[in-house]
Amino acid sequence: MYSKSKRYFSYFIGQRVTGLDGAFIGHIADFVVNVGPARPRIVAVVCRAKGRNRIFDFSACEISGERKPIVRIDQPKEITLSENNLLYLRKHLLDKQIVDLDGRKLVRVNDLVIDATPTGVFLVAVDVGLEGLFRRLDIDKPIGFLLGLAKKNIPGKLILWKEVETVDFSSMEIKLSKVYSKLSIFHPSDLADILEELDHKSQLALFASLDTERAADVMEELEPEAQITLLENMSEEKAADVLEKMPADEVADIMDELKNEKAERLLLEMEGESSREVRTLMEYPENTVGSLMSTDFLSFPEDLTVEETLAELRKLKPEADTIYHLYVLDKKGSYRATLPLRDIVVSDAETSLSSIMDRTMEPIHDSDDIYSIVEILLKYKLHSVPVIRKDGKMVGTIVIEDVLEHVMSFRRRK
Repeated sequence: MYSKSKRYFSYFIGQRVTGLDGAFIGHIADFVVNVGPARPRIVAVVCRAKGRNRIFDFSACEISGERKPIVRIDQPKEITLSENNLLYLRKHLLDKQIVDLDGRKLVRVNDLVIDATPTGVFLVAVDVGLEGLFRRLDIDKPIGFLLGLAKKNIPGKLILWKEVETVDFSSMEIKLSKVYSKLSIFHPSDLADILEELDHKSQLALFASLDTERAADVMEELEPEAQITLLENMSEEKAADVLEKMPADEVADIMDELKNEKAERLLLEMEGESSREVRTLMEYPENTVGSLMSTDFLSFPEDLTVEETLAELRKLKPEADTIYHLYVLDKKGSYRATLPLRDIVVSDAETSLSSIMDRTMEPIHDSDDIYSIVEILLKYKLHSVPVIRKDGKMVGTIVIEDVLEHVMSFRRRK
């Protein structure tokens, strides 16, 4: 079928297609690939003639030549494509943004590499380098010659198809069975970086493909502008589901950035308890501890043993940022002491919490000024500090990362 197995897709665009008898069929407009199998297989060729596209089975094609391939179709008969998992190389991939899974960043597709084997023709790699762009413009040879005089090469970069993921799906007719599945390996902050580089339509398409838990994790990592864009363009039901999975303090910050009427509608859509927590935080004046504290913390009665505490932690499976310190409260919910996780881990199973809890850590009040506690956090190298109301009831914790981020953000605004 091929004199050489690998070719660039750009070589085929615009080339004549004939029958075996030499009768003109059209010019190549696109290739169609099925990305459902482990190896994406080219299943059809799109030919354009007299202002319309005609689709033919790719297995009927005979191809020869390299830079300007000659394409002939044995017994040309138009077909209809109805299966899912189909991508058009030119329409959906060429000049579009994709994710380099290894580099964890967006790159632009300048060309595509296809490979012929005895079992079929497959899409094997994407070209994201300058060499691919120059090849498309048919200036790669003269530029290569000039650079050769200076003993330099045209920068080129190929990425294997298995190491990329398509994300720029502004055409909504694409139906993939496992959209963005490869992106599940990314840390939420990496996904957030990618989202922020996409246009609004692609942002929504990618975000909509995430399950609620992962969407909440990614939402936390986004810049405020991107958060607002997504929430303004999502259904209120979906947005509320995502916000309910996020820490109340993060949601309160987002609500402060939204228009009042939009924020109120989302709060009404959220579950009662989640909504109440957010509303409580929003009532605190700006630059107070309460406005920045997290209401997620773990507390236990002092008569519990270490073994019982660890068993309870295994059941709860708390997030990493809530387990640095545990807290001892009395029956009324008033703060008694702090329990560093290290002390629990190294203590005997039958040891009671009352014998290892730290009574020296003083809580701060929800009405305290944010800037007044920075020195305390840094001086004592504390990750978090318990926050209480005037009546002594513990209502949250303040985390050093949040305080420093708030301070830096304030300085940037000045």
